[in-house]
Amino acid sequence: MIAILRIGHRPDRDKRITTHVCLVARAFGASRILVDLADRELENTFNSVNDRFGEGASIETGVKWRRVIGEWKGIIAHLTMYGMELDEAVAAIKEKDIDADVLVIVGAEKVPGEVYKAADFNISVGNQPHSEVAALAMFLDRYFDGNALKDLKGKMKIIPSNEGKVVVEE
Repeated sequence: MIAILRIGHRPDRDKRITTHVCLVARAFGASRILVDLADRELENTFNSVNDRFGEGASIETGVKWRRVIGEWKGIIAHLTMYGMELDEAVAAIKEKDIDADVLVIVGAEKVPGEVYKAADFNISVGNQPHSEVAALAMFLDRYFDGNALKDLKGKMKIIPSNEGKVVVEE
């Protein structure tokens, strides 16, 4: 099981980015999404996508991130620009315990130093500044060996097309 912990969420500033973190987590294989600040609008938006496009993950906002980290029984991976190289880290996580639950921490604002210390793996996704959305997508894709994108069964499905949007209701 892969859970995503979003810390430092600021609804007035990070609304779209946190939504995109959640959507990537859902589509790329995470089972749970935990967000530190209570945000009913985010939950409603996410649950609406699950309802229309298929249940991909559950979401809970307003979690106490220190408690989540402190009580986590599996592996803790923190996505950052400062840490082990991505491919090396993914291999090390799988080598440590392929069956362990993994908590992936994705920060919004400056992440407290205690997160770096609590993580089993601080993972650098590239050596250039970029988005946490991209970092999460890359991590999940590598972790699931390129098979991360789920084909979830929902009421609606997006059909790939070079000629415009094609969405069908099933």
